[in-house]
Amino acid sequence: MSNNEDRNILLSVLAGIGLGAIIGAASGLLFAPKPGAETREDIKKAAEDLKVKADEVIGELSTSVDELVSKSKDIIETTKTKVQSAIETGKAAIAEKKEELEEAKEIETTS
Repeated sequence: MSNNEDRNILLSVLAGIGLGAIIGAASGLLFAPKPGAETREDIKKAAEDLKVKADEVIGELSTSVDELVSKSKDIIETTKTKVQSAIETGKAAIAEKKEELEEAKEIETTS
């Protein structure tokens, strides 16, 4: 996944959490009318709960992204090592064939 995809997923999750909180708060106000002070206290508590939940989700997503980055780095390093090894093998094969061709050319010119 690219960084843009990770960000889009994170934004989608956070938007979902925010939308859920807004819908929940609105539903609570509509279906359980209370005095103003009590309603304000409920809204304050809901906002605090939302912040705690958002912090938890962000922490989990951050951990997931960190793990993904770590795995990606490992894969890149492994691939880099394999490519470097293949290049070295290819260079050695080219050098060997070049030497064989030079020897064959030398034999041909001396014959």
